[in-house]
Amino acid sequence: MHPSENKNFYSAPQLHSSITSTKRSLTEDSQKLRRIAAAAYDYDNDPRWADYLSNILIPPHLSSRSDVLDHFKRKFYQRCIDPDLVVEVMSTNGSSQSMPSASSYSSSPPSDGQPRTRNTGSTARASGPSATTGQNPTSVRWDRQTIQFSVNAWVFVVAVLAIIPLAPINLSRRTYRLSFMGTACSSLYSLYTLYGRPRALNLQGIQVYLQSIMATKDFIYFIYCITFVTSHLSLKFALISILCRSLEHVAKFLRRNFSRSTLYRKYLENPCVWVESNTTTLSILSSHTEIGLGFLLIVSLFSWQRNIIQTFMYWQLLKLMYHAPVTAGYHQSVWANIGRTINPLVHRHCPFLNTPLSAVQRWWLR
Repeated sequence: MHPSENKNFYSAPQLHSSITSTKRSLTEDSQKLRRIAAAAYDYDNDPRWADYLSNILIPPHLSSRSDVLDHFKRKFYQRCIDPDLVVEVMSTNGSSQSMPSASSYSSSPPSDGQPRTRNTGSTARASGPSATTGQNPTSVRWDRQTIQFSVNAWVFVVAVLAIIPLAPINLSRRTYRLSFMGTACSSLYSLYTLYGRPRALNLQGIQVYLQSIMATKDFIYFIYCITFVTSHLSLKFALISILCRSLEHVAKFLRRNFSRSTLYRKYLENPCVWVESNTTTLSILSSHTEIGLGFLLIVSLFSWQRNIIQTFMYWQLLKLMYHAPVTAGYHQSVWANIGRTINPLVHRHCPFLNTPLSAVQRWWLR
């Protein structure tokens, strides 16, 4: 064949380069569409976003920047909606040096099945011996997930044993307390891994630390468990919230780490999918349970098992749940329904209760 006839054919390196550039272009277009979808997502109406945002710690000098909030929105979208979305590291102070975000990892494993590594900072830090230590947080985080799954699976089994009516009394009492103890340990461990310890062990340092964790769901459940595990009053009704919490944790872990397992697909896939698609229903059930427990504790004040301190502490916790962003939507909805039912009856039959109820409402809304 004459050399002039080969002018329309590519050589092997040219063909490989053309295919590579085409793939890169398709990948960039795909990521662009994913970023547009992430920006258009309705975060305000997703209760998982409030939960996610309350469990990350943004430095004070970055909390007012809109690009920082957009970065965490993309991380949430990658974590809960589209694991294939690639989120770049967040640059701070306008410099070229980048730093990992407070939640710069995704709970979903990457497509190759290997744990993701976190960016540890500048190139200089990543060289030499520091490169080895920079990969440790990923393996530690994987261990944290496994520990949380193990504890919550154990809590779920123990709580089910405590609720079974035909279980022996001694076994029921032990499993009842163990359920709260396990959830308290799980919540405390989660707080430690996310927020660490107080920077200073003085009054001001502890106060700043408590203010940073007080509105998180882990802190709320920790106080919830401490309130019941230290009481002689046994209310198995309180285990419903513990069961819902442990069920959500177990289902999420199984879906993200065992989705390719034959045993999971055969027996556990449908229940886990149902749990993750009905998290709002479980949260509403938990809020009804928690508010109902408050009224049960008031009724218990007229019995020989009364505990005034526990009742006061629990109603303070209910007030926190009413105002905390992670639980406010569900609790405020339940209280609104109670108000629509009770207020007409009070106005009609017991008008003398309007004054004390108004005082209680002012204290509640402070």
